[in-house]
Amino acid sequence: MLNVQSPLFLRRVLLADAAAGAAAGLLMLIGAGMLESLLNLPAALLRTAGASLLPFAAFLAWLGTRKAPPRAAVWAVIAVNAVWVVDSFYLLLSGWVAPNAAGQAFIVAQALAVAVLAELEYFGLRRSARIAAC
Repeated sequence: MLNVQSPLFLRRVLLADAAAGAAAGLLMLIGAGMLESLLNLPAALLRTAGASLLPFAAFLAWLGTRKAPPRAAVWAVIAVNAVWVVDSFYLLLSGWVAPNAAGQAFIVAQALAVAVLAELEYFGLRRSARIAAC
């Protein structure tokens, strides 16, 4: 269970985001061919998205291991996650791709997971500021 009162909360959320990003990135990068037929999403899109997640996950892992993650860096992570969520829904609405129901569910599920992580990072950032002020 998450202890939101812990000063480690933000770091743990950043590390969870890093783990999820690395797992999703590897899945999309390595499994693009299989996912293409399963989700009706272009393999090139999946590979590109997967490849973009890996350096971001590495940055999140580094950030999550800092004793006090820099606030500006955490704000940047929250912003990047928010852009990912908006772009995910835009992808569905744009007509650029025509995913089947499983593909639509995949896009929505990962966008919602990223949105939850961004919200937890925001909450952790605010909480760490309050702890530091005490």
